[in-house]
Formats: sequence, C-alpha cells, structure tokens
Amino acid sequence: MLLWPALDSPSLSPEARGIIADPAGDVLFSVASILEIVIKSGLGRQDFLVDAARLRQRAVNAGFGELPIRAPHVLAVGELPSIHSDPFDRILLAQARIEGFTFLTGDEKLVQYGSPVHRV
Repeated sequence: MLLWPALDSPSLSPEARGIIADPAGDVLFSVASILEIVIKSGLGRQDFLVDAARLRQRAVNAGFGELPIRAPHVLAVGELPSIHSDPFDRILLAQARIEGFTFLTGDEKLVQYGSPVHRV
C-alpha cells in the first residue's frame, strides 16, 4: 500500500485517501515495504521500479512514521494461518496485530484474516 499513495495511484480508494490525509491519525509504513520494493525492483518487476531510498524519504517527509521489523513481528508470522503466501503481506499483517494497528490493504485475500485488516 505504500506505493499507491506515493505514486498517487488511481487504485487508491477515496476512503484510503481520507484515512491517510486525516491529521488526527497516525500513518505508518513498514520497513518490510521498503525491503519488498528493493527486492522486487532488483528483479526488474515493472510495478516496483522506484527508487526505494527516495520513496522512504518522501514518506518520512510527509509525516509517515517508520515501523521497524522486530523479532515479535517475525515470530507472529508463524502463528498466521496459511491464507496468504506472500511473505511481505504476512509480515505486515503480523506487525499490525502485534502493534495494535489497522492494516490498510487493497488485497481482498488478506481480508480473510479478519481484524486488524481493513480493505480500502
């Protein structure tokens, strides 16, 4: 989801735009998202061809908080049912659960995990 607001993607719903723009809320991005971009960009994936360092800096400058990956997040991945196989989505979900955050996604499959996933 980090790429969509950064690139002003038309895939970003009005609801998601409102949540991100709400000054009363805290918007965080995970270091896992930066890792995903670096890896997939390095593999030549056209949908990930962005400068990850520049994207991170733009997110920080926009007031987004940066969520590091910690051991409890990684361990929580092992407790997730095998609904979704993408390791990046799984760590993001685990982070949201451990930290008590809402996880915004456009991925319908992730909704099957229930709270804290919110499809936008």
